[in-house]
Amino acid sequence: MIGKSKIIAGVEIGTAKVAVLVGEVRNASSLNIIGFGESSSRGVMKGAIFDFKQAGEATHAAIHAAEKQAGAHIEGVYLAQAGAHIEGFYNEASVSVSAATNLVGADDIRRVCENAKAKSLPEDRTVIHHIRRPFRLDGRTVPDPEYLEGGKLEVGYWIVHGSVREVGNSIRVINGFSLHVDDLILSSLASGVMVAGRGEMRNGVLVIDIGCGSTDFAFYRDGYVVRTGTLPVGGDHFTNDLSLGLRVTRSQAESLKVNAGKAILDPEDKGKKVWLSGDLSIGDRQIPRESMNKIAHARARELFELVKKKLGENFTPEKAAAGVILTGGGARLSGMASVAEDVLGIAARVGENPSWVTDELRGIEYSTVLGLLNYGLKTENDRGSSGEKEKTGGLLRRMTRIFDRTS
Repeated sequence: MIGKSKIIAGVEIGTAKVAVLVGEVRNASSLNIIGFGESSSRGVMKGAIFDFKQAGEATHAAIHAAEKQAGAHIEGVYLAQAGAHIEGFYNEASVSVSAATNLVGADDIRRVCENAKAKSLPEDRTVIHHIRRPFRLDGRTVPDPEYLEGGKLEVGYWIVHGSVREVGNSIRVINGFSLHVDDLILSSLASGVMVAGRGEMRNGVLVIDIGCGSTDFAFYRDGYVVRTGTLPVGGDHFTNDLSLGLRVTRSQAESLKVNAGKAILDPEDKGKKVWLSGDLSIGDRQIPRESMNKIAHARARELFELVKKKLGENFTPEKAAAGVILTGGGARLSGMASVAEDVLGIAARVGENPSWVTDELRGIEYSTVLGLLNYGLKTENDRGSSGEKEKTGGLLRRMTRIFDRTS
């Protein structure tokens, strides 16, 4: 008997690029990557769509290329969510165990989870994730409380929510290609599962995904996500600072950043210079490396200071024994890990995608789209069984109603 298969795709609509990765899920238990498409992004700034037509054209080009390489039509999309509109908060609830025997039942678990998630949001906000923390039974942490004896059951959720308009725009882009969005995944969670191992998540690890237009982070402890966040600062801001500080064009600044930029103040670079274009054309000149370093270093420090401030008391070196892992295209800038160590006071490194990933997708700028397929496989295998990600069918149906009402 031939096993059932489904063609799914991870789609990341970023500020710099749109990436689409296609996988074939067989028997809801294994996945083969069969297609990849990428295009330069347009109509997106700081992770948010400001020109729907341009963003749609760029996304459709990447989808078309991925489907052509796969030789198959995409049946479901797992769509990344990022941008400054995304926020999060913690909410918890408790219930008394209802059975006379004080044995926790499925109904007790259902009630406490529903109560912890029952936090109302303004009309213009919508839930993206309900991320569950461990259960507590009479004050002690338990992974699964069912059939255990106790009187008080507690649980908390980190609730990630975003702008109805911004989330809706990204879904509409996919719907415009006659595709169905199966689920929405926070970018930092998608990239986190690719660069951080389970042991690191148990010991405590902070994953920082530095994109072109924004930076996302996810803090794991005891194997659970305890906090996420998004900042409207990314690689584009480094380019803009270099452009203004060195009085060069943005394209020249981007080239300098990629080919010779450093986020650290390297004494060996004192007195050294780099050619602006190197072709001896009119306007070509030498740029002091020390000046470039100072500009990039200032922006890098500010970025990690903002991450630290947003984490607040939730983050201390003692709570993150596995350190900090940087990912995303912005982490490629030389010396970023050193600046992160200095600001956050803990060991930091640039992440790596798993060894099984092909060379084409080995770069850390593809961690998010790879992680989307990972979430897709888990969902197809056992949708919702982990309790960490709420099914978004209701959200997507709500979006459809919003489009019908406002169109």
